[in-house]
Order: sequence, then C-alpha cells, then structure tokens
Amino acid sequence: MEFPFDVNALFPERITVLDHNLTAGRKALGRQDPQQQIATVIDELGKASAKAQQLAAPITTAVKLQTNRHHLYLLKEGESNGGKGVVVGFLKVGYKKLFLLDQQGVHVETEPLCVLDFFVTENLQRHGYGLELFSFMLQHKRVEPVRMAYDRPSAKFLSFLGKHYGLKDCVPQVNNFVVFDGFFRDKSAVQLRKALPKKPEGEIKPYSLTEREVVREEQRALPWPFARPTAPPLSPPLSLSSPYSRSLSVDSSPSRGPFRGSPAPGPYRSQTPHSQYIENMNCRARRTSSLNRSQISFH
Repeated sequence: MEFPFDVNALFPERITVLDHNLTAGRKALGRQDPQQQIATVIDELGKASAKAQQLAAPITTAVKLQTNRHHLYLLKEGESNGGKGVVVGFLKVGYKKLFLLDQQGVHVETEPLCVLDFFVTENLQRHGYGLELFSFMLQHKRVEPVRMAYDRPSAKFLSFLGKHYGLKDCVPQVNNFVVFDGFFRDKSAVQLRKALPKKPEGEIKPYSLTEREVVREEQRALPWPFARPTAPPLSPPLSLSSPYSRSLSVDSSPSRGPFRGSPAPGPYRSQTPHSQYIENMNCRARRTSSLNRSQISFH
C-alpha cells in the first residue's frame, strides 16, 4: 500500500511495533514521529482489512489502538515506490479475558494473547510476508501459536495456521474466538481457571435459619421497658453476734471499716426492712432469755 509521504522515514525498521502512543521504535531523522501520518497509515490498513473480510466497519483504527493496550506489528517494503517504501501489512494482538469451553464442555475463564486483526495487501500475498510478520510477533511475545486465541479468523487465515503451524483441530466455542487442540493442556501457560457456577435464583435470605430462630426467641421476650428481672433470693439473716458478720463485712466492702454492732442512734440513722427484722429478732431473743430466767428462779 503506497502513501504520498516517505514510509521509510516514518518507519525506520522493516517491522515496526506500535502501541497506544502511536510512536515507532526509533526516532526518524532525530525528530519526533508525526503521529498524524502514522494514524493515516493505520486507518487505511484497517479499512482494507475490513473490506477483505467483508466486515461492516473496520476493527482496527488509530483511535481504537490509542484507547487499548494492544500491539500492532507493521511490515514495510522499503525499496518500492521510488525508494519511499510501501506498507505490506499488519498484525494486531492483545490480551482478552475470555470464557471458553474445553474439550469436556466446561466453562473456563482465561486471558490469553489473541490475534485481533491480520492483513496483507492482496497483490503481495503468497510471498512469505504473512509468515515473516507472524513469526516476528511470536518471537517478540514469546508465545506459541497453540496458546493463542483467534478472533473471527478467515478461511485464508485458518489455512495459513494449518499449513505453517499444524493447527487444524479446533475446540468449538460459542463466541467468535477460535482455539485449537492443545490450548487447555498446560493451564499455567494460559492462566486458566474454572468459572464459578451461577447461583440459582430464588428467595433472598438475609440471614440463616439459626439466626432467625434467635430472632424469634428475642421477639417472644418482652422489650426492655416491660421486662421484670427476677430478684435474687434473699440470704438468711445473720445475727449481730455471728462470728461471720465481721469477716463478711470486711471482704465485701474493703473501703468501709469492720462491723462494730448496731449503728449509732441519731436523726441520721436509716431504718431498712432488713435492719428492722434483725432488731425484732434481737428483742424476741432478749424476752425469751429473761422469761427462762424467771421460770428457773420460780422453781
């Protein structure tokens, strides 16, 4: 494919690797690469490739290359067109996350290197340019053809892969990509992992059965303002002369002094039901002891 500008000055190398920056591997004549001319070459090659594959729109454009992490390998023939050179063809590759079917029909998630577009001008086909371009890409990416996926390959491309690389037995897929027998053999090479099965749609359960039982038990109980906590059982009263009264008082209340009998009389003495009960018991004990002494003196 010829262009009005000097292709050799634009692409110093025989095969130039372009990325999203649209810059050649070396600077042409010590100046910046004219990106507008490079974009023109990419757009014209994309249109020719779409026409050859009978596509409605080009799948390779300069804008798409700038917005994706793809690599485009461009091959030129420098001696043609009066020394200005011509562009022979291009090959575009990139990594894609795919859901593929293996030989057993199991869905597998993988992200292999994919051939996205491949084109050689019609008047220069069957001259070895396609094989030169494809072999350069394999060496640059350090990948085997069987480890790659191919996006909508044409009949000519499939024949090319079978003739030069022995790729003939493909694994059927439901998408536009083609992989061949041997793609799933070494799972570490293509970074495979089985896709998780989708959960069956059904009733949404916000919590488990055990948690729901706990909620039901809590709902049966009265809420806080109406709940009546059970009072702890009353301990048996201790008499004032009990040997344990002193120790209990010291252990249970370290900040207070030891119990020294009944509290001092006065206006600040507090009468609790428990203290009144102890005082009544003491009064009964004194009356009983005095009654016993009177009976003994009577007899």
